[in-house]
Amino acid sequence: MNFLEDYQLAGNEIEIFKYPNPVLKKVADPVTEFNDELRSLVKDMLYTMYQAPGLGLAAPQVGKSLRFFVMDTDYLREEISDAQGNESYKLSEFNPKVIINPLFKDHEGQILYEEGCLSIPGIFENVKRAEKVTVEYQDMWGKKHTELAEGVFSVCLQHENDHLDGIVFLERLSLLKKNFLRKKFLKAQAMA
Repeated sequence: MNFLEDYQLAGNEIEIFKYPNPVLKKVADPVTEFNDELRSLVKDMLYTMYQAPGLGLAAPQVGKSLRFFVMDTDYLREEISDAQGNESYKLSEFNPKVIINPLFKDHEGQILYEEGCLSIPGIFENVKRAEKVTVEYQDMWGKKHTELAEGVFSVCLQHENDHLDGIVFLERLSLLKKNFLRKKFLKAQAMA
């Protein structure tokens, strides 16, 4: 079993900060230390992301102002029931990615995709993104990689990278739509 598969057994669920928490508005600092503390946080973030469930989770969303995120646009989530009728979920087909200090090199085309966010639960809206991107990044050991992404993978990379720049997806919408959804979300949070 490799490190990224191990999160299922040893991860801890951590708090996801909700909009408009100030940590979500802050531009994150580059990761400079690739150590066991970082890898432990990665494991906990993966565990939390899968439990939420989400496709991605950026460090600022868990209160850490660091330039990295975890994501998996490939995993499957199947609802199952036991003999007593209790419902739970079976997760499979994992393909976790850890993207540290990302740098986007190329953007190509345009895609409209319905996005949601673990920091703004219950709000979904179409957002325009680049259809294809090329991103350079480091892994948990500091090794550099370059990847061409398209479709959902590209959208998720851009969405999570926005968190590193202090941007939530609502800010990618028209002013009217942004204000409406912001008020709707804050009202729902106040009533919860």
